[in-house]
Amino acid sequence: MTATRALLVDAFTDEPCAGNAAGVVPEADDLTDGQMQAIAAELGASETAFVRESGDADRRIRYFTPTTEVDLCGHATIASHAHLFADGAIEAGAHTLETNVGVLDIEVEEDGTVWMTQNRPEIREVDVSYERVAAATGLDEEALRGASDDLPLAVASTGLPFLVAPVTYLSDLGDANPDFDAVEALADEVDAAGVYAFSFDALDRDSTLHGRAWVPGAGVDEDPVTGTASGATGAYLEHYAAFGGDVAEEMTFEQGHFVDRPGRVRVRVQDGGAPKVGGTAVETLDGTLEVPPVEEDEILEA
Repeated sequence: MTATRALLVDAFTDEPCAGNAAGVVPEADDLTDGQMQAIAAELGASETAFVRESGDADRRIRYFTPTTEVDLCGHATIASHAHLFADGAIEAGAHTLETNVGVLDIEVEEDGTVWMTQNRPEIREVDVSYERVAAATGLDEEALRGASDDLPLAVASTGLPFLVAPVTYLSDLGDANPDFDAVEALADEVDAAGVYAFSFDALDRDSTLHGRAWVPGAGVDEDPVTGTASGATGAYLEHYAAFGGDVAEEMTFEQGHFVDRPGRVRVRVQDGGAPKVGGTAVETLDGTLEVPPVEEDEILEA
């Protein structure tokens, strides 16, 4: 057996054991798909970022949940670049990142804040009833209908699609009791990775909204703080002219409080362009992990 360095890094927070924990494997070029999947399952974070060399960008990252590979993950991107910067492997400034959804721009500030520019948004309304969404998520149907003026149920994507569902009050979000099998079926039906529900009724007066994300199809029943969904929802708010079309240049999205992992995502959107999500991260575990042997029937990646 061989060993590799592996870390747990809490993203979208300045405090340990808060925000969203991501696994980070900073040197993953020699790992096979099966080994990466096994490591992600062992670390147990919602996503683990495997940093690899790239011929098209400064680096490449592949993202694995404990059960499957996903094309993009916001908090693991923030976590991995925050670690690389803190470790002295990269400097502050502009970077490029190859992912399964293309090459993205990354900006690392001198204070360790990492900004991720996502893809240009794709937003489409979906033919799904409030009754159906309420039954799957455990959200009150009237709370969904009450927040529907000019903000419909829609799938928004900036690299990973989410069904975006506004609700009236923070208490409505807190009372949600999802049937995760039903959430997975609903997400599949509308061709989304999961459901992101939010309310403008936030805990912090400086926050734009409070959100919750359920992604059971990727093996993550509730994701504490979700960068991809935040970017998509920021684009959704601009697209549907929330706040009378006066969307702030920078917004703050709260998430994770209902699973005791509070965090905040900074979101920038402008004129239908590619949104940016940003935040800081804290390393909580840094160690060595034994890598399982290559399965005989596994094809090595070229």
